[in-house]
Amino acid sequence: MSLRILLVRHGLSSFNLEHRIQGRDDLSSLTEEGVKQALATGEALRDLTITAAYSSPLRRAHDTATALLAAQGGGLEPSLDDDLLEVDLAPWSGLLSSEVQERFPEAYRTWKQHPERLELQRVDGSSYAPIPELMDQARRFVDRLLAEHSPSSPAAQTVLVVGHNAILRCLLLTLLGVDASGFRRLRVDNASLSVLNLSADAEGRVSVQIESLNGTTHLHPEVCGGRLPAKGPGPRLLLVRHGETDWNRQGRFQGQIDIPLNENGRAQAAAAGEFLRKVSFQRAYTSSMARPRQTAEGILSHHPGVPLTSVRDLVEIGHGEWEGCLESEISEGWGELLAAWKRAPETVQMPNGETIHDVWDRSLRGWNTIAASLHSDETAVVVAHDAVNKTILCALLGLGPADIWAVKQGNGGVTVIDYPHGPDQAPVVVCLNQTAHLGGVLDRTAAGAL
Repeated sequence: MSLRILLVRHGLSSFNLEHRIQGRDDLSSLTEEGVKQALATGEALRDLTITAAYSSPLRRAHDTATALLAAQGGGLEPSLDDDLLEVDLAPWSGLLSSEVQERFPEAYRTWKQHPERLELQRVDGSSYAPIPELMDQARRFVDRLLAEHSPSSPAAQTVLVVGHNAILRCLLLTLLGVDASGFRRLRVDNASLSVLNLSADAEGRVSVQIESLNGTTHLHPEVCGGRLPAKGPGPRLLLVRHGETDWNRQGRFQGQIDIPLNENGRAQAAAAGEFLRKVSFQRAYTSSMARPRQTAEGILSHHPGVPLTSVRDLVEIGHGEWEGCLESEISEGWGELLAAWKRAPETVQMPNGETIHDVWDRSLRGWNTIAASLHSDETAVVVAHDAVNKTILCALLGLGPADIWAVKQGNGGVTVIDYPHGPDQAPVVVCLNQTAHLGGVLDRTAAGAL
């Protein structure tokens, strides 16, 4: 990793509080709670050395960046960048959401369901498409950011970007290579933190990994383990990766060999259980293997009476002859295949094992069956494995089997998926790979093999 990008949305603003459309008008300011959120985010980032900071010039973002950086203690001032301005919703700016819904029902419905198709009119009568324009804006910013802070640089860099809900979603989509149709697949809360890691290969090709998305646990340090983003209507699924094993720590390929949790893994399961202690859920599901089952049992220690169901479709990828081996050992016998697995995993057939397509098909079958079984407002916990979780999340984000390395899953990390319109409609990735309950806002879990 040579470039880390920290994406932060501005704190709670006066218009957020009033449920007014903000857009890029500068009529809204941080509330007292918004200032507290900015300071809490800065405090959570105190251990990091931030190389550079960029902010939207709108005061709710600029004030967030200034307060955050002061609390972080690095002495930086944010550079203001017009390409971090919020989406242009000029005809609606200042109106209550309820007023927009009442006065512009068809356009509002398009905004909520297919925002990439929304067209509005400027004062001069010309029409424009806010989200496609914002995607172009995001691309300009990303291009300039990577030119200024190249992932090819030998020096590690950490860059802070403070912006708004819509522009941060577009930045995430742009970095992941997903088009504007993925806009509603993401959630970005006030003062939330998303972490992306960028690296470049010898040819200069840049790869992007989401380490975490929409983290808010740092905003509630008084609550044991923090809090998850608030749940709205519809079912919710909590996707957890099992705790650490000795083979994770050693970097051995586990696959379908049934390795149990080690002492640290049991502590991670207990920490995840404490984190989710006050979350109400009605069901729990686990891969049929020992390490996720032990993790699920640690979580359920605070939820007596919640049934735990094993799902065979959620077992880890079968690595075949690689199972039990270190990467160095695999490299000796299957060097080219291992290199292909790292570069283009969708092309690899494991020796006497599975392909990522096999795992994709069965893990999504298991996940979708669970989602379809939930009643309207139920919440369930699903505990599985690295490759299984990655395939599920890639599908939910609009990525494909080639993109599994774009999603990080730390041991004991918690991801939240909402289905606001029901399990047969598009889901929302509310937050991804939350590991603050394991210590700090960055994922510091073992980087071992699958």
